Amino acid sequence: MQKPFSMIREFHLADWFTLGNAVCGTGAMFSMMTYLQASDVIHIYFACGLVLAALVFDVLDGRIARWRQKTSAMGRELDSLADVISFGVAPALIAYGCGMQGLFDRIVLVYFVACGVSRLARYNVTAETLSQGQDKVKYFEGTPIPTSLALVMVLFVAAMQGALHESLWFGQLEFSGFILHPLVLLFALSGSLMVSRIRLPKF
Repeated sequence: MQKPFSMIREFHLADWFTLGNAVCGTGAMFSMMTYLQASDVIHIYFACGLVLAALVFDVLDGRIARWRQKTSAMGRELDSLADVISFGVAPALIAYGCGMQGLFDRIVLVYFVACGVSRLARYNVTAETLSQGQDKVKYFEGTPIPTSLALVMVLFVAAMQGALHESLWFGQLEFSGFILHPLVLLFALSGSLMVSRIRLPKF
């Protein structure tokens, strides 16, 4: 019979930093839900700051894994799941909370998350091939999902300037009675770049 917490004992140091990534992403989503209830813009600032903190944990877990020379298939899967939370779902929820709530906005945000999930799945199944027998992948195919932090920073600046909801930059368009905020097209672009075949060197 497997002992309780036996899986936890198998975690490497880097895995705990990966969990820190997921915790920050989850906290960002809670902050945005609090904003939707309380309408206090400080919760948007907290949400954006937590996504930034998630990136710090994401960078550190990779560096620690290489430093200690301890990597595993579970660690790679854990990293992908944490990234989906912090750099996929959390940015989409931040965008929704900031006012991109029209039907077309939601379709674009779902597309963005789906692209992020697909990007990570493709990376996981091709990582061994891309590394060419070495410990480190030489390049990315498609932009990495943490690049969505740039979108989060755009929304952070928008929040600081009061450009939320009906005041969102670029206003809104109406098609067949449904709303599209042009700003959400940045998420469509980001998602499309993730699933593209563009090769970017990994440093």
